[in-house]
Order: sequence, then C-alpha cells, then structure tokens
Amino acid sequence: MTTSFLAALQALLDPAGILTDETALAGYCLDQRRRYRGQALAVARPRSCEEVAAVVRLCAEHGVPIVPQGGNTGNCGAATPDESGSALILSLERMNRILEVDADNNTITVETGVILADAQAAARAAGRLLAADWAAAASCQIGGALAVNAGGVNVLRYGNMREQTLGLEVVLASGEIWGGLRALRKDNTGYDLKQLFIGAEGTLGIITRAVLRLFPLPTAQALALVAFPDPDAALALLRDLQGRVGDRVTSFELIGQPCLELLAKHFPQLPQPFSPAPQWLALIELSDCGDSAELSDKLIEALAESEIEDAVLARNAAESEALWRLREEIAEAQRREGVSIKHDISLPVSRVPAFLAECGPKLQAEFPDAQIVAFGHLGDGNLHYNVFRADKSQAAYQAEAAINAIVYGCVTQLGGSISAEHGIGQLKVDALTQYRSKLELDLMRGIKQLLDPQNLMNPGKVLRF
Repeated sequence: MTTSFLAALQALLDPAGILTDETALAGYCLDQRRRYRGQALAVARPRSCEEVAAVVRLCAEHGVPIVPQGGNTGNCGAATPDESGSALILSLERMNRILEVDADNNTITVETGVILADAQAAARAAGRLLAADWAAAASCQIGGALAVNAGGVNVLRYGNMREQTLGLEVVLASGEIWGGLRALRKDNTGYDLKQLFIGAEGTLGIITRAVLRLFPLPTAQALALVAFPDPDAALALLRDLQGRVGDRVTSFELIGQPCLELLAKHFPQLPQPFSPAPQWLALIELSDCGDSAELSDKLIEALAESEIEDAVLARNAAESEALWRLREEIAEAQRREGVSIKHDISLPVSRVPAFLAECGPKLQAEFPDAQIVAFGHLGDGNLHYNVFRADKSQAAYQAEAAINAIVYGCVTQLGGSISAEHGIGQLKVDALTQYRSKLELDLMRGIKQLLDPQNLMNPGKVLRF
C-alpha cells in the first residue's frame, strides 16, 4: 500500500512537492522544542488549494493520516507526527503568496504558508497594521497561527486570531473545498463556520487561505519599562491607564525577576535598565494615530500617580526596540538554560495576582528546588508560567504530572484555562479530559466525527478517541 500511495502522490505533485529522503524528513519530524520526534511516510508540499484537496482525497482513499504543518514553531507538538511512520506531513510552506491588500476595506488576503513577518510588511507598505505579533513572527506561518488561535503582545487591543479573521478557505477531510473566503465584517447567514477551524490545530480541516483584518498604522507610540513591588501594583496601573486612554493601551507585558536573570546570563548584550533587578516589571506600550508626545504625557502622568518603584521611557525607535527585545528573548533564554515545565495559562485579569501569590508557594512546598519563570500578557490574563528545577535535563519531565496538577489546580480554582494561546497538541491531550466537562468533550468529538469520520486529520492531537 505504501508504494502505491507514494507513486500516486508523486503523480499529483511536481518533483519538489514530495520529500521522502530520511535526511530531508528529519526537520519536519522534530518539534521546535525538540521534545517530540516522530516519523512520516513523506512530506507533501503542495502549491495550491486544489493540490491540497487532491492530496487529501488520496489520503482518504488509502486511509493515510495527515499531519498539517506550518512553520513548525508550536509549543505543544501539534505539527509533529507520531512514531508509527504511517502519516503524511502536509506542509503549506510553498503556499506563500500574499494575494491582496485592500487598504480601503482594511483587509489582507493570504495563502496560509505566508510567514507572519512578510504579511506584516505587506500591510505596512500599504499604510496598514496587521496586529498579530509575537516573538516567532519571522518564522511562523499564518496557517499555524490560525490553527492554535494565537495571541501575542497585541491581544489587549486587537484580539486573538479569531477576532482578526474575517474569512477562510478550508480543505475538508473529504477533499472538498469550503469557500468561506469572505472579506465581510457583517455576515449573519447561519453558523459562523470559520470559527470551527480556528484553534482546531488541523484536526477538522486544512486552512489554505485567509482574509485578515487590518488597522490604521499607528503613527504615535509611547513605551515604558516599569518596575513594581508586586503584580497588584501593575494591575492597578493597567486599570488607571485604561481609564485615561482607553484602548490605546496596546500591550501590557508582565515580567518576573527570574526572567531578567536568565536574560542577563544568556543575552548579556541586552540592556539591564535596573540594578538590582526588581521583583516585577511591566513593558507598557500605548499607540494611536496622532502625536507621540501626547501619549507620552499621558503615560508619565499615570506613572507619577501610581505605586511604582522606577521606570524607563523609550526616547526613540532604537530604545523601543531594545526594550522589546528584553521581552521577546525570554523564551530563547529559557531554551538555552535547559528543560523547564511550561504552562500557557489564562485567568480573569483581576485574578492574576492571586494566582501568582498562591501557586508559587504550593509548588515550592512540594519541590523546594523549583524556580518559577513567569511572564506574559497581563492585559488579557495570559501567563507563561514555567518551572525550572535543579536538573534541567530531559529528566525534568519526570515531575511534569505532579507540577501540572498543582499549577492547573490553582488555575481551575480561580476560573482559568490550561491553554491560552499555544493550543493542546499532543502535550495536553490527557489534561483536556480532566479540565473540560464530559458534555464539552462529547460535543467536540461529535464535531470531529462529522467532519473527519475516518479520524485522518491530525489524529492524536487535541482529542483522544
């Protein structure tokens, strides 16, 4: 069967459209955290939606599982095949055309293999902002961002990928093409089907094109790195700023002291604005169309009336870039440090300080060597809450279940979620069954069964059957 399937696949695609060499496959079969390593029959690299549909129909005919893959920058193993070697990786990397920038309609239409940074640049060239933004922008693809409903640093003002998406084109498990590629802000013609596929991690269909919202390109910014005694003081400043300037608060990024220690160790060339390092920092950005001086004045006024310990304001673009690098390199600094138990959690914004106050002592009572590296998007309640131990090798994963139980227990008690913007993938499949109700899981399985009755679309991810 494998020989006949591969022969049929080769007939569908051009010579560069299929990879079977073991060396060529290796990078596609390993996730970016180097935690999940699988095997695959081949990698298919179609150039169009029609080719994707033809490949999917062939897989359905032969019963071959499909693992959709974008930039392979995910954190939960959603784009990595299992070890059976029975699956086909379907890479969207060659579907990388920007199809239209409609400045009057404030939309951009792209194939989903487009790199996020390239889409941002195309929007910027038209005087518009594509608000989706995070540290992996130079390597992640639009399709992967949609697949996990990615968030990033601008969610506070602009929302997750769900809020930034108007229309999709999707290849279903049957090989049919759903043409929902509409550039409309109002379309009340029944169920909003696109929302089924955003955040589904390729388990319901393969997103091939998307229409995304654009916004006026901000001409005014004010940026400050602010030191706080505790998260409560940071939250108080967030409330005050939103009262003063509304949705011009674009980003409010909370950073714990251990993050600064890792940055100083692994990125000594980056600025260290405060000595000694404070317990908590927030990187705060205001943006709008208009005058930067006005925004800076508003920010300075709020800082002057808040319980802060110190602050540094960026005076120009170079200083802004340097301060943003402090935030953006935290993940890489952690990777260089070694293995940590990672959590991408969300809480009601008002309960973030309570979580930080309660969870840390519980962890350290059970694991005295635990070092907590916490940072994230305070403005939308999303924390990246990571736990290092003295042994930073792969052996650290032996305590993962016990650590997760403490963290997720605190999250659940405070009305939060075990996954905010990184998805479920392979990593949290079992956890999902513990923290979502039976009814919710049954509804999700019903949708999966309806759209993918053979369970060929990214099996083993999100839901377990």
